[in-house]
Amino acid sequence: MIPFSIAGIQMNISMERENITAMGHKLDVVMARFPWVQMVVFSELAPFGPAPYHAQPTGGPAEQIFCQMAAKHGLWLLPGSMFERIGDDIYNTTPVIDPNGTVVARYRKMFPFLPYEMGIKPGTDFCVFDIPNIGRFGVSICYDMWFPETTRTLVSMGAECILHPTMTDTIDRDVELPIARANATINQCYFFDVNGVGDCGTGRSIIVGPSGYVIHEAGGGEEIMPVEIDISRVRREREVGIRGLGQTLKSFRDRPIEFPVYQKHLGHEGDYLNSLGPLIKPTRGTRSEPVVLPAGVVAGPDGLHVKVADLKTNIDVAAALTENSAPYFSGP
Repeated sequence: MIPFSIAGIQMNISMERENITAMGHKLDVVMARFPWVQMVVFSELAPFGPAPYHAQPTGGPAEQIFCQMAAKHGLWLLPGSMFERIGDDIYNTTPVIDPNGTVVARYRKMFPFLPYEMGIKPGTDFCVFDIPNIGRFGVSICYDMWFPETTRTLVSMGAECILHPTMTDTIDRDVELPIARANATINQCYFFDVNGVGDCGTGRSIIVGPSGYVIHEAGGGEEIMPVEIDISRVRREREVGIRGLGQTLKSFRDRPIEFPVYQKHLGHEGDYLNSLGPLIKPTRGTRSEPVVLPAGVVAGPDGLHVKVADLKTNIDVAAALTENSAPYFSGP
């Protein structure tokens, strides 16, 4: 058995103020309650929320504070991620800090959540790091896991546990849970997917083992999730197969083909992926083929077209609001 203890911190993340002070308090609580924890992982963009104007220079003041926290408690620390400014570019970056307070790696998110995370430059380097006498760990961030090639590459580089800060505050969290589980299962590794709550997350962090079993799924509130993993379990699964069955990594290694989908076909007119159009945020009217209305006509309810001349111009706004208050207003 090769035990190692990791605590995921699902905490309230504010967009209106810095969260570093609260993160320091959470670390104090973790170490007071669970002194056996050796690593702590926070959610994506935990220090400041998703505000690029808080972007820090590489190794900036916020990162230095986290280095002091790691050294104070003598633990490995991934303080979520922060926006990092390099020249005119901004990256979404997770620093990996060792128990001496030294940054041993920085991972820059490869797949910003386009088209909603505009202006953030994608990273190009994969990140793995070794913990002596324990094993090799890989880092990815949020939307990265939607592209299975990211986890597969980390695992091909020897990663046995994936540390995955995320910030999901949208309605697709239920979709992400099986994606996290699939990443762990098909790559026979541990997968720590740590989300925030409050302004920057809906919670439901998930920790999955190399057999595909869910070790823990959090609820929608704040949680400290201390888990002891066993790296030897990863090695055994990869040797004999998941639950003694499929040996997916060996089968991938011994595959008889190279997948043509991984060859970019940009500019090839007949390529299906190129036919999907540009990667842009939808606007009103872009969810279907654009409709050009005749002059003097506006779009009405249920797809009807209404002539402007037929519209009422003497509407009592106050009365209309009163009449329609129930369907449209949830407050008093």
